[in-house]
Amino acid sequence: MHRSASRLTRILACAAVPVMLVVAGCSSDSDGKKDGASSSSAAPEATKTEVAVAPAKFAELPDPCKSITSKTVKSLVPSAKNKSGTRGKSSDTAARGGCSWNGLDDNGVKGSQYRWLDVGFTRFASDQALGSGADRAQADYAKQVAKAQAAEGAKKLATAPAPAGSIGEEATKVTYDLTKTGEDFKYATVIARTGNVVVTVNYNGAGYAGAKTPSASDILKGAEKAAKEAVASVAAANDAGQPSGSPKPAGSASAKASAKASAKASDKASASATKSD
Repeated sequence: MHRSASRLTRILACAAVPVMLVVAGCSSDSDGKKDGASSSSAAPEATKTEVAVAPAKFAELPDPCKSITSKTVKSLVPSAKNKSGTRGKSSDTAARGGCSWNGLDDNGVKGSQYRWLDVGFTRFASDQALGSGADRAQADYAKQVAKAQAAEGAKKLATAPAPAGSIGEEATKVTYDLTKTGEDFKYATVIARTGNVVVTVNYNGAGYAGAKTPSASDILKGAEKAAKEAVASVAAANDAGQPSGSPKPAGSASAKASAKASAKASDKASASATKSD
């Protein structure tokens, strides 16, 4: 009887070993799953990278009063009061600027011819929140066209796109008649975009004291000529530098610094995107 009891004890002890191993095995597997889950939850989510906006093409604006050649100014405004032009006020000449000329050409008993010419520049920088300089300029270009078309009191208003590439990357011509000071005026406005810069040229004229009213086609041709020169001056101010003796617009240094900062930001964003990939 004693021998049987001893044998039974050994059998039970041996039977218990597999059970303990199974329990230990289950416990180990469970801990592994927990560790895996913990490790998975601790893994950081993939960082979403913003697509950097394209850098602005132009960092400077030309001197507006030198953007149209003196020869062209003389032909369009023969008796300009100020042949050098009257500079428009601007708090940031690296972002916007303008200049105007006007004069009355007195021909005695044949009457007088009045002419007005002005040019305006607006430059848009690339901004991560607002978009690329070119896109922002394109939006402003559309606004300027709409503004020209909404001229109060305009008659015989006509709008036409300029041939592709003839004046900047895109351009629109707006012409109309307007009566003021008792005289009939012919108006022409050319709005053009080159890169991140919008250029607007206004040219108008009238005949006084019996002088013949200028033709609409002559006024439009004058506006187109001035617009082509103004657009070309933007590239010249940034690529080849301004003509000798022409002062650089104030704020050009800050514009260059802004452009460099934009480029660095774009490089950092690109590097971040590469690391994420």
